[in-house]
Amino acid sequence: MSHNVELTSSEIANLWTQYINDSLSICFLTHSIEKAKDEEVKEILEFARSLAESHIAKITETFEKENSPIPKGFSVKEDVNMNAPSLFTDTFMLSYMHVMTLLGLTGYAGAVATSSRPDQINYFVQCNKETMELYQRIANVMLNKGLYSKAPRINTPNEVDFVNNQRYLTGWFGKKRPLSAVEISGISFNMVKIIVKVVLEVGFGQVCQKEDVRKYFQRGKKLCEKQFSILSNILTKDGLASPASWVSEVTNSTTPPYSDKLMLNHIVILISAAIGYYGAAISVSQRRDLSIEYTRLMAEVGLYAEDGAELLIKHGWLEQPPLAEDRETLSKK
Repeated sequence: MSHNVELTSSEIANLWTQYINDSLSICFLTHSIEKAKDEEVKEILEFARSLAESHIAKITETFEKENSPIPKGFSVKEDVNMNAPSLFTDTFMLSYMHVMTLLGLTGYAGAVATSSRPDQINYFVQCNKETMELYQRIANVMLNKGLYSKAPRINTPNEVDFVNNQRYLTGWFGKKRPLSAVEISGISFNMVKIIVKVVLEVGFGQVCQKEDVRKYFQRGKKLCEKQFSILSNILTKDGLASPASWVSEVTNSTTPPYSDKLMLNHIVILISAAIGYYGAAISVSQRRDLSIEYTRLMAEVGLYAEDGAELLIKHGWLEQPPLAEDRETLSKK
């Protein structure tokens, strides 16, 4: 490959986003590793941190070759208090890593699909392989410890069937058809992610220093609990179980292990991902009431995300991604 082939905007976005996310992950994991008591959990956290560190090194090398500025991101020195006690238990950290790994797999698949330079495609394919290995390790430990939150069980159908009337699409009036396996999967998957964000908001709200940030976390917790309840009720009406909650896995510490900047950015990043996953659930939901419900949930989360971004800007904590040239301003010069 010729080295004079410049990175595309998509490739720059992939690398920039991964740098921000992995620098945050290193900070979060470094404190968790220091406080972990379960050796199996500690090994998973250490493996995850080693992957993130290798990504940071690779991205830094690429940006330097391209004469592109290195993002600031987050650092253990500035954003972590290693003397602070544990904020979350090892049990929650397993569930947290499970969800973060799922988000990573989705992101890396998207990065491969939006890259054209061979080195970028190869790099993100390798990231995906590494993250698959991490996921396997996490799933095995969670299964062995009885902590894996499986999707609701349904009976295996006896035969192949086809839709024969319009009632399959209805949902508001008359008798609703049962949820499909595809719809159940989408609901359950979103609920698992909501649970993790609730626990983070409970913990972060317990230790953050700025009052406006604390109120934001408390508002997010209430919003997540409301949305979790809505999705849970949909499953309950079909006699299906909901994922377990992990709120009890927050310790009673009030000493912040992380900076308010890191904690707020973490929540805003997760909110942005949640909007995308609601959108994915809509695309596979063929009952009209589900599509409308997801659309409403997305709107609520979107407003919350916007307020989070404004709060980050207010405190000077929102790092700006690379921008296209302002042609109008350039023409005036």
